[in-house]
Amino acid sequence: MTKRVLVPIANGSEEIEAVCLIDILRRAGAEVTVASVEPELEVTAARGVKLTADCLIGECARVPYDLVALPGGMPGAERLAASAPLIELLTRQRDGGRLYGAICASPAVVLEPHGLLEGRRATAHPAFADRLKDQTAVQERVVADGPCLSSRGPGTAIEFALALVEALYGQAKARDIKAAMLA
Repeated sequence: MTKRVLVPIANGSEEIEAVCLIDILRRAGAEVTVASVEPELEVTAARGVKLTADCLIGECARVPYDLVALPGGMPGAERLAASAPLIELLTRQRDGGRLYGAICASPAVVLEPHGLLEGRRATAHPAFADRLKDQTAVQERVVADGPCLSSRGPGTAIEFALALVEALYGQAKARDIKAAMLA
C-alpha cells in the first residue's frame, strides 16, 4: 500500500538529511512530496546545494499525509518553524494520530516551540537538545514515542529514515531496505 509522505524544505535545510529522507522513503515505495516553505521551488540548502521542491507548502495544506518528516539544518529549521501552513499541517498530523518526525535542529526549533512534543520523549542535535523540555532521551540516536519520531543529525539520517520506514511499513520492509543499502 502506497503511503503519502511530505518532506518540507527551506533555504538552509540540511541537505544530507533532506535527501536521505526523500531517497529512503521512496525506496520503500512511499509517494514523497517535497514542498518548499519559500516563495519559490528552488532552495539553497545549508551547504550550498540547490534542491528543487515538487510544490510550494500551500499546495499541501489540505492533503492528508501518512507522515510529515522534517530535515534540520540552520537556518532551515527556523524557516520551517515560521511557516504557518506547515505548522497547521503538523498540528493536524499530531491531532489525527498520524506520524510526524524531525531530525537535527528541527525537533527543538520547530516541534517543541509549537507544542508538538508535549508529552513525548525526543532527541535533537546536541547544540539544540537543551531546548527540549523532556531531557530523558536526548542522548539517543533515534527516538520513537507514539506517532512522533526524532533524531540527532546528519550522521543519524539513514538510521532515522529507516525508523520512519519501519513506522510506515513495518520492520521487515525497513530490514530489506537496510540490507539492500548495505547500511
